Amino acid sequence: LHVNDSSPNHFILVGFSDNPRLERILFVALLIAYLLTLVGNTTIVLVSRRDPHLHTPMYFFLTHISFLDLSFTTSSIPQLLSNLNGHDKATSYTGCAIQLFLFLGLGGVECLLLAIMAYDRFVAVCRPLRYMIVMQPHLCVGLVSLAWGCGVANSLIMSPMTLWLPCCGHCKVDHFLCEMPALIQMACVNTAAIEGIAFILAVGIVLSPLVFILVSYGYIVRAVLSIQSSSGRQKAFNTCGSHLTVVSLFYGNIIYMYMASFSPSFTTLSPPLLNTLIYTLRNKDVKGVLRRLILGNLTLRKTL
Repeated sequence: LHVNDSSPNHFILVGFSDNPRLERILFVALLIAYLLTLVGNTTIVLVSRRDPHLHTPMYFFLTHISFLDLSFTTSSIPQLLSNLNGHDKATSYTGCAIQLFLFLGLGGVECLLLAIMAYDRFVAVCRPLRYMIVMQPHLCVGLVSLAWGCGVANSLIMSPMTLWLPCCGHCKVDHFLCEMPALIQMACVNTAAIEGIAFILAVGIVLSPLVFILVSYGYIVRAVLSIQSSSGRQKAFNTCGSHLTVVSLFYGNIIYMYMASFSPSFTTLSPPLLNTLIYTLRNKDVKGVLRRLILGNLTLRKTL
């Protein structure tokens, strides 16, 4: 990326620089949450890939969600921890550019993957006899490729436009991370055009998937209510419960980020960490696989 004369070669992430005690408390809390997120999402990826019982469309999509969560937190939290733990709040222009690119790309991919998982649940509940016919491997790969392509395209459009905004010598970001709203606020020119483009892209990559998810669950609820057996209804709700919880957390986090006065950076870890708990502690399939793997390893050690 070309840095024009009015752009700084580094940024100073101000954060809570005026409150060192609060920074230390947040450092410990975020470090623990980050480690739990790494362990949990890595476990989901490895277990989903290793056990043949989890080689299904739902866990194929879940593996990509977990990989996204790992990438998203790893691209932001180490910088945030460094910011909280040290006196040097500066980050390079290149580091800021990479962080922004990953934020915009991975966030868009996750929105679309959640919509794809909603379609998967719709087919599983509303078209159970045709599920394996509809959700074939080539379709799953195609849908995931489309999600990644749209996310990367969104990032390729918005990242350069944001970074090329002239800052007129200002390099202090009233934030912990290089997120687009904070960088746009630093610009010393009219940003109406870039904000308009960002809004249009957000409608396509954030709002449209949400509408699709809501419509899908409308059909799912109608199908579940038509089931006569209470056990059948319970099974159908269990099939969709984890995904619906994750969707609620993800979009609730987005709403909070734009409505709350508290820095959105500290909500970055919430969905990845809670996703891990939802898909491990509340998921019978994953818990069953982990139990078999642990017991199998213990048995193998005893025989040796």
